[in-house]
Amino acid sequence: MTKWGQNPQPKGLSEGEIRYQIEAYLRLTGWFIYHNLAGLGSWPGLSDLVAIRDGEVIHIEIKNKNGIQSDKQKAFQKTLEAAGGTYLLARDLCDVMHLGKEGKTGQRMWGGK
Repeated sequence: MTKWGQNPQPKGLSEGEIRYQIEAYLRLTGWFIYHNLAGLGSWPGLSDLVAIRDGEVIHIEIKNKNGIQSDKQKAFQKTLEAAGGTYLLARDLCDVMHLGKEGKTGQRMWGGK
C-alpha cells in the first residue's frame, strides 16, 4: 500500500527483459535465434528477432504489455506475410511457448534431432 492507501500497479517487464526470456527459451528448444539491430540500411519496421529451426523461419516482434506496433512495423508484417513469411507479435514468454513443441510451428519438445 502506498501512503495514499492505493496499491501500486505492478511494473511490467521491459521489452528487453521479454526479449531475453524469449531468446533463452527458444534456444533451449532448438531454435537458432538472432536479434535484428535496426539502423541505417535496415528494412523499416524490421522485427526484433528471427527464429529458425528445421527450415522454418519466424519473425518475432517484441512488445511489452502497453506497447503498440508502429506503422512501419505493421507495414513490415503485412509485406512479410504477403510473401509467405511468418510473423509473431509477442508480449511475453507465453506467446512463444507453443514453438517449443514438436514439428512445424512448434512441435518438437527440446532441441536436437
